[in-house]
Amino acid sequence: MTSTEPFDVVAIGRSGVDVYPLQTGVGLEDVETFGKFLGGSAANVAVAAARLGNRTALISGAGADPFGRFVRAELERLGVDSRFVSVHDEFPTPVTFCEIFPPDHFPLYFYRKPSAPDLQISADELDTDAIRAARLYWSTVTGLSEEPSRSAHFAAWAARGRSPLTVLDLDYRPMFWESPAAATEQVQRALPHVTVAVGNREECEIAVGESNPRKAAEALLDLGVELAIVKQGPRGVLGKTRHSSVTVPPNDVDVVNGLGAGDAFGGSLIHGLLNGWPLEKTLRYANAAGAIVATRLECSTAMPTTAEVAALAEQTAVEAVNV
Repeated sequence: MTSTEPFDVVAIGRSGVDVYPLQTGVGLEDVETFGKFLGGSAANVAVAAARLGNRTALISGAGADPFGRFVRAELERLGVDSRFVSVHDEFPTPVTFCEIFPPDHFPLYFYRKPSAPDLQISADELDTDAIRAARLYWSTVTGLSEEPSRSAHFAAWAARGRSPLTVLDLDYRPMFWESPAAATEQVQRALPHVTVAVGNREECEIAVGESNPRKAAEALLDLGVELAIVKQGPRGVLGKTRHSSVTVPPNDVDVVNGLGAGDAFGGSLIHGLLNGWPLEKTLRYANAAGAIVATRLECSTAMPTTAEVAALAEQTAVEAVNV
C-alpha cells in the first residue's frame, strides 16, 4: 500500500504481548507452559478488522526490545500496517498475563508500569492526513489515561472534525486510572468529538453515570454520539440512534477464554459500519464474531474470517425466525 491510499480503518491504542497459559482452570503459579501472542485491545481490533478484508493501520508504540520487534512483525503478518507504531527507548513493550477459569473468570495482570510505549504517542508524531482520510477511526478510553497520549487523541479528533465513523471504545480498565472520576471527566470531554460509542454496562456507567442499557444509550446520544452500542453480556447487545433501537440476543457457545470477544466484536462492528449494513445485521455479525473468539484460547490470532462470522450469524438469524 502506498502512503497516498486511504485506509479503511486507522486505530490508535494499546499493543503489546499476551502471555497466556496453555493450561486452563489453574492459577499462574501452577501453569507450566505459556503461549506468546500479539495483544492489546486496539491491536486486536485492528487485526479483527483486517481479517475481514479491511485495509487497516495501527497507531501505537512498542519498546526497543525483542517483544517490540515481535509486535511490529506480528501486526504485519496478521494484515495490519505497522508504519505508525513508534519505537520508544524509555519504556519496554508491555506484557499481559491472564488466568483462564471458564466460563466467566479471566483475571488479567498488566505489566505496564511506570508507563507503556503506547501511552507515549504525542500529537506531533501523528499522521493527521491518514487519520482524516480513513473511512473509520477507532480509539479507546485507555489512551486518555495519561499524557502525552491524551493530547494526541484530542489532536486526532480535531483532525477528524467529527467525520462519520469516528468511534470511541469505552474500554475502561480501572488499573490505568487514578480514580473512576478521572476517567469520567476525560470520557465526557471526548464524547462530543466522536460519532459512535461502544461499551458494556460498567463502562457506560463510568462514561455517563448510567448502567441501564437504554438510559445509558440515551445519555450517550445526548452528548452528541450518533450511534450508541451497549453490550449486555447474557442479555445481548443494544444499538440505538435517534431514530431506531435494536437489541440482538447473544450466541450460546462453550466459552474457553472470553478476553478477546470484545475485540472481535469491535472488528466485526467496524466491518458492518464500513459496509453500510442495517444496524440489526451489524450487531448480529459482531455478536457472532465475539462468540467465535470466546471459544478459542488466544485473541489476535483467533480472529474469525468473513465466512466463519457469516455462518454463525446467519444460523442465529434462522433460529430467531424459527422460534
